[in-house]
Amino acid sequence: MEPVGTPLSDPDALRARLGRARLMLLFTPELARGDPLAALACALPCADVVQVRVKSAEHPRGASPARALCDWTLRVLEVVGDSALVLVNDRVDVCAALLARGVAGVHLGDRDTPPEDARALLGPLPLIGLSTHAQADVARAGELPLDYLGFGPVFPTATKGYARGLGPEAAWIAAQGALVPLFPIGGIDAQNALELEGVGRACVGSAILGAADPGAAARALRAALLPEA
Repeated sequence: MEPVGTPLSDPDALRARLGRARLMLLFTPELARGDPLAALACALPCADVVQVRVKSAEHPRGASPARALCDWTLRVLEVVGDSALVLVNDRVDVCAALLARGVAGVHLGDRDTPPEDARALLGPLPLIGLSTHAQADVARAGELPLDYLGFGPVFPTATKGYARGLGPEAAWIAAQGALVPLFPIGGIDAQNALELEGVGRACVGSAILGAADPGAAARALRAALLPEA
């Protein structure tokens, strides 16, 4: 079988592309109002990075979590092509298996594989991101082999069950102190994204996938992050 995406081989170009990224789509199929892949296709012109995250409810009968994530990631790669960077959530093993198919890296939660171990397994090329939830986490991340950070939840979010967020000011402070690109996450939509203009980045899932018009939602979010672009 031919590779789905284009294998990535230039670490400098890959990280430069990440540095220009503004909107990361957290692709969780169950958040979509309709066909998840159709929603993805509509959002793609505005999404620079797509992080594939599959919840247990999305696993086909009999499929392991790793197999379900692998299958969904291959479908995403077919839709995305070269138009965005594709990351997998949590699973370093799935990332390693799909590097030759075009996957650019992995996003780790604070309870997943330690970044040092992930880097040792994946080598120097793939991107590695980490979830952070406080300024202290961001400071510690500066000592780790990471390429970007997620930070949140910035606003209250039903998806993760947070009734309160850290606030946009905390995200701005975190971004100023981070040594790598930082993507605020959690409860972000086109309205409150205006409060993140000072950061200029965001990771968004339900506000795009669950919208009646995912493409319009993605355009509005990108415009809010970069009002003069």
